[in-house]
Order: sequence, then structure tokens, then C-alpha cells
Amino acid sequence: MQWFTEFEIPQSPFPISHQSKVLSMGSCFAQSMGEKMEEHKFDIFINPFGTIFHPLALRDLLDLAIRRNPIDEKLILERDETYFHYLAHSDLFGKSEAELLEKFSHQLEITREYLSKGSHLILTFGTSWIYELQENIRVANCHKQPQKIFRKRLTGLEEMENTMAELLKQLTGSNPKLKVILTVSPVRHIKDGIPENQLSKSLLRVLCSKLEEQFSFVNYFPSYEIMMDELRDYRFYKSDRIHPTEEAESYIWKKWKSSFFSTATQETIGKISKIQRELVHRPLNPESPSHLKFLQNLLQKLERLNEEFDFSKEIKFVSESLNPPNLP
Repeated sequence: MQWFTEFEIPQSPFPISHQSKVLSMGSCFAQSMGEKMEEHKFDIFINPFGTIFHPLALRDLLDLAIRRNPIDEKLILERDETYFHYLAHSDLFGKSEAELLEKFSHQLEITREYLSKGSHLILTFGTSWIYELQENIRVANCHKQPQKIFRKRLTGLEEMENTMAELLKQLTGSNPKLKVILTVSPVRHIKDGIPENQLSKSLLRVLCSKLEEQFSFVNYFPSYEIMMDELRDYRFYKSDRIHPTEEAESYIWKKWKSSFFSTATQETIGKISKIQRELVHRPLNPESPSHLKFLQNLLQKLERLNEEFDFSKEIKFVSESLNPPNLP
């Protein structure tokens, strides 16, 4: 008996390999899939400005990176002797305005490099609800400021489509080889309300469809649909009933691999996964001859793989396990 509905996801026309250069931005899904790719030695830059939920907030950051416009210092705020910027998540902060601006500029510079030289841009949209300062300035994060200084509104489809279309034209104009992968985050924004969240997600899904129809270099991956249909059960959510469990993320990752990675790339991922599992192995007796032999074999594997991928940290870890530094 089949206990859930499974649907076929076609092979993406924009395959990703270990030779790809990928920028992943947006909601938590951009972070989780990005981290899995990073663990498997892909060249990927993940959420340089922290988690960003709204398409237009993503657009503002990408536009800022491409155009090299100055960072608006009027959007800096201070809370608990820490400085934040309204265009970024609180993960990007400084102990002074100067430190914040330096960090922000650094992230913009790396983002610009990935946009100009990269092969793929992954954008994950989380919500259609946006917050604006009373001056009608869009913000990516409210940074725990009083609700009364913001206006919350549901962004219309036409506004999002037109704005994102202009951005995509701008991106491909500066880098014609760039491929864009769109997803809708499966994370539920229930603080907006259940009907409001569903309306929000529906607008995002239509937005992705419109952009995919309009641009040949845009492809949609159905992470939201996998969560809502194939994994339609609360056991696939964490205790907050909002975020997918590790099991759900692993299931979506499996679908992601099948859609975007060739057989050869998946075989390489398998080798790297085996190495990662061996690295976290904890022996009963670290000084036993069998474990030392295990470490020697692992070191040889790492040195072979290091010719193609950067395993320098892992090599150092295993080498120090074999030859621990002398204690004073």
C-alpha cells in the first residue's frame, strides 16, 4: 500500500557540478540546501546577508551588489550596543557603525564576484508579506523594533513580477552564463496567520511560474510542493510545527540531487559522504592499533581527494589525531 503521494521531478536543464560556482540566497531552504552542498565541497556562497524572506528584499541586496551603490547609512540602527542594517538579517552586525559597514561591504563584494563569475544563483522566496518603514522604505528585517514604526502589506503579484524581471535582465546582462533556480520555502510563516500564509505562498508560486515562463535561464524546483504533498504529515516538522525536520530536509536533498546532479556528480558526493561519516567516527579506544590503522587509511583517502577538493582542514585534523602535539 502506498502511504503518500510521490510526484516526478524532471531533470533540471541547468545541472550543477563541482565545477559550478553557486550563490544561494533567501529563506531557510537556501541555507539548508546550501549547507549540504558546502559539506560536499561545492563552490557555494550561502546567504551573505543572513536569512532574507521577501523577493523584493533579495532584489534590493542583489541590486546593491551589482550597481556598487553606497550602503544607505540612514538604515543603520543600534540595539543593545550592537549595530544592524534594515536591509540585512541580524546575522550581519557590528559593534560599531564602521564595523557593520565594513562587514556589509565585504559581503557585497563577494556577492558581486559570484554574480559576475558564477554559474548558478539559487533564490528561495519565503513570504509575500513585506514590512516598510513609515517612509515607505522596504526592510528585510525589523530587528525587534516597535511594530508601530512599520507598515505591513501583502505585495501584489504584478509588483513582484515586474521588479524581479528587471533584476533578472540586469543579472543576465552582466553575466549571460548565469542560470537562476527559484524555489518557494517550505517553512510555514504561521505568525501571519494560516490563511494569510497560504495566500502568501500562492503568490510566490505564481511569481516563480511567471518568471520561469518569461526567462529561458530560469528554472523552478518544487521544494514547497514536496513538503506539502509528499511529506504531508506533522511528523516531518520540528516541534515548532514550522520548520522541516532533518529527515524532511534529507528527503528534499535527495530530490535535489536527482534533479540537479549528474550520475558522476552523485557518485562523487557519495565518496565525500563516506569520508564525512568516517571523520565523525569515535572509537572506544583512540590509541588502539586498529583505530590508528583506520586513521592512516582515512588520511590516504583525504590526500587523494585533496588533489581535486579542499580537504586541508580534515587532513590537519586526522594528522593531529595520529600525531597529537606534545603537551607541556
